[in-house]
Amino acid sequence: MRATLVSAAILGLASQAASIDPLVIKGSKWFNSKTGAQFFVKGIDYQPDITSTSAVRDPLADTAGCTRDLPFLKDLGVNAIRVYQTEPFGNHDKCMSMLADAGIYVMLDLSTPTETINRDTPSYDVDLLGYYQRKVDTFSKYDNVFAFLAGNEVTNAYNNTGASAYVKAALRDVKSYIKSKHLTIPVGYATNDDADIRWQLQTYFDCGSISDRADFYGINLYEWCGPTATFESSGYANVVKNFTSWDVPVLLTEYGCNAIKPRTFPEIAAIYGSNMTSSFSGGFVYEYVEEPNEYGLVKVSGSTGTKTADYDYFKKALAAVNPSGVSMSSYTPSGKQQSCPSVAASNNWIASSTLPPSPSNATCSCMMNTLTCVSKQSTVPTSAGDLAKFGQSVSSIFGTVCSTVDCSAVSGNATAGKYGKYSFCDPIQRVSWVMTEWYNEQRNVDGSCDFGGFAKIVSVKSSDDSSCSDQKDDPKSPSSSSSDKGDSSSSSSSAAQTLGGAPSMAALSVSVVLAMLTATLF
Repeated sequence: MRATLVSAAILGLASQAASIDPLVIKGSKWFNSKTGAQFFVKGIDYQPDITSTSAVRDPLADTAGCTRDLPFLKDLGVNAIRVYQTEPFGNHDKCMSMLADAGIYVMLDLSTPTETINRDTPSYDVDLLGYYQRKVDTFSKYDNVFAFLAGNEVTNAYNNTGASAYVKAALRDVKSYIKSKHLTIPVGYATNDDADIRWQLQTYFDCGSISDRADFYGINLYEWCGPTATFESSGYANVVKNFTSWDVPVLLTEYGCNAIKPRTFPEIAAIYGSNMTSSFSGGFVYEYVEEPNEYGLVKVSGSTGTKTADYDYFKKALAAVNPSGVSMSSYTPSGKQQSCPSVAASNNWIASSTLPPSPSNATCSCMMNTLTCVSKQSTVPTSAGDLAKFGQSVSSIFGTVCSTVDCSAVSGNATAGKYGKYSFCDPIQRVSWVMTEWYNEQRNVDGSCDFGGFAKIVSVKSSDDSSCSDQKDDPKSPSSSSSDKGDSSSSSSSAAQTLGGAPSMAALSVSVVLAMLTATLF
């Protein structure tokens, strides 16, 4: 059945002041901050392409799309959406107001396909932290933003578990930034369910100091397939038993196996029933919009939407559950914090509990003032051709120099828990440090600061970098390197300027270059 156009009355919601009670965490549960009632997420993963032609894949800045989708969201009976990709620019007021007035909360992923930690060649720098911080600034003003995710399935196998150290460092720094703003929005992590690393992952994000730990934990779980599966046979029971004494909220950030169609969602009765509500806070079904993978509940086309075969089954299953919770005043947390997993191949875990340092643009700027041989380019190129040339040059420079010169100052090793003092600087700053090391090694002979025309000699502003590590950024201001413009003209904007929402080569500039650098060093 094709949806009708939304009425003018619904459109008027966009101009009204949103009114929704913020949520808070106590122990392993979410509560309504005003009523004290326990909150269970009855959510849906929401990432439709926009209906306008601006090409920025940010559904919460797309008023036309929100107007199209809100009647469906209300009809389904969901109380929350998870949005994977948004941008820290554009106007989100109308969509967020419409959602708030409909009683719908929002969980936001901080990363995007182009602003993220690469699982295979992980690194974490001032630009990525600055991007996350600007997203916090953009969305923290909305009362219906109830959580941020610092990563989604970054680690998905034993051989890339080291990437979790970088994700956890980013989570730590975003939590610190939120605290400096006197806000209380929790920051968590969403993982796939891999039995080989399931326990290691969940304990890793729960161990350490409270400033380092995830405030909540999400699982993307697709094990319950078809109407004949049960809580036990599906594998849900094995997952749930690992969280019986957890100290922070746990929820399903994705669920809904589609191996058997149409999906009738029998797992919903378990998610919101006695098997799970003592340790889980609900979940988000995957997903709202129909894509080639055929998980969607609604097919969208322009300003209209059509229900898929799964739509009414999900609506009926969700309406049939009424999870029983506790009041915040009567609840006494009893969960226990976990110990960090041991680092060993035999334990399927190679991420040290020692995390990368917090990126500091002040430190990197101080370091740059001590260099004599630097990149001629002050920004990473955004056109595909220029980016390819840039990447080749950087890869060649690192390969040549770091084979004879110690480059540990600009590298990191998550397994050993050792990170260079400039490992968090941006690609241009790091390659400039490497070129200066080479130039000094060659005793400044003519031609040793050329690198095929990539580098130039500059006057040193300071001969001593010993105090650079002591330089700290303003904790209340977003971090950004000298190459980051901090607005829609930055590389993150270019990332969004792509056809069909797929990142272009230029869009991947920073991520690709960082991957090149890390791969070269290790």
